[in-house]
This record gives sequence, C-alpha cells and structure tokens, in this order.
Amino acid sequence: MNKLITFIGNGNMALSIAQGLKQNYKIEVVGRNIEKLNAFEKDLGIKIEKHLLDGYDVSNKTVILCVKPANVQSVAQRLKGKSRVIFSVLAGTTVKTLYTHFQPHGVVRSMPNLAASVGASITTLTGDEDFKDEAQEILGSIGSTRWLQSEKELDIATALAGSGPAYLALMAEALADGAVKQGLKRDDAMQIMRGLFGGFGKLIQTQHPALLKDGVMSPGGTTAAGYGALEKGNVRSACIDAVEQAYKKAIDLS
Repeated sequence: MNKLITFIGNGNMALSIAQGLKQNYKIEVVGRNIEKLNAFEKDLGIKIEKHLLDGYDVSNKTVILCVKPANVQSVAQRLKGKSRVIFSVLAGTTVKTLYTHFQPHGVVRSMPNLAASVGASITTLTGDEDFKDEAQEILGSIGSTRWLQSEKELDIATALAGSGPAYLALMAEALADGAVKQGLKRDDAMQIMRGLFGGFGKLIQTQHPALLKDGVMSPGGTTAAGYGALEKGNVRSACIDAVEQAYKKAIDLS
C-alpha cells in the first residue's frame, strides 16, 4: 500500500482523519490558501507537505477528498492527472459523480461522523471493492468501519450515524435542562449527563436497546413515569422521522 496520503481539502474532517493517520502514514494536504494550510499543519502537530490546489498533479495518488460537495466540479477542474483511488467523505456525492469529474482508477465513498475527532467514529463505506480492505484500514484509524453494499445504504447510514451526533446532542442538552428545571445545579446536571452518555455508550455495544430499557424500568417506578412522558411526546416517532428526513436530504444532494 502507498504510505503517502493526499488530502484534498483542509477542514475539520480532514484534520480529524489526519490525526488518526499521522503515526503510520506520510501526509500531504492540498488547498486554496497557504495560511489555512499552515494552520492545518500547526493543528496537526507534525511537519507535512503543503500544496496549492491550482495545477496540482494527483496522478497515482491515494486521495482523501474532504471538500464541500458543491465544489466538486470546480476542484476537479483545478487539478491535474488521475489519482490511484479517491476516498470521499462528501455527503450525497455519488461514486458516478466522482468518477465523472476526477476520473480516478477507484472510488470509495465514506461517511465518518463527529466522533472522528476523538478516534471513535463509526465510518460507513461503499464503492469499489478492490479498495475495500485499504479503505477499512485507512478510515479505521479514526474508529470502527462498516462496509455497505450500496450507495442507498450509505445514504441511510449517513442519516443515522453521520447526522446522529446532532440528535444525541439535542437529547443530552434537553435531559440536562430537565434536571436544572427540577432544581439541580447546571454544572452538576452537565457532569451527570456526561456520565450517563459515557456509560450508556459502553452498554449499548453488547446489549439490545430494548433489554437495556427493560433492565431499568421497574413497575410503577421513576423510569416508567419518565418513559411514559417520552412516549407521550412522540420521541420514538420523531427519531424515526429524523432519520427519514435526513435520508431524503442525502438523496436530494445526490
């Protein structure tokens, strides 16, 4: 495997992935602004090769594409050559679109999430199966990976795992607000909420959600009362609708 990874784009997701790769790969980054490239290098904490976008030759490079989806065509027009493979983190940008504009030898779409910044992303992948193992190794540097069989499945997974941190953040904030409303100090509420999510994150790895719920819901108890309020508020239905609407948006983007 080529140990040089070329990042096209220098935003937060590119930085998160590069943090996971910097121990085992040589990194170069390509962008539009040298000051932003220098800032990327500083945040990454190691010396890297930096290049301006216009006329940069990506021939036979292993590329991680981290630009905005709306800029795909303009970025492609400013590059030279055909890359060995593109690993794209762009929501709603199809394999066909990437082949059309960049004409690489291989394409893998991926969808990391916000937890990439702490090495705990669940990254979904699909595309050219010749690059499946390589994609799982490279993107596995920021957490776990899951290879899916179609772009439709990846768009659904985007609605679940890619957008999911925002849903969970809303619930975390609301639960803490609920405790404050009842009289708990804000700092205490926030610390308890963080402990709740930290412990739950470990439990959910090995137990079905329904079993976790049943394990804490005793007849006529506090959990049953609170759970009833969530059902009355249609939280379950709202979560299902959130995934549906996010999936539809991913389709619109493509």
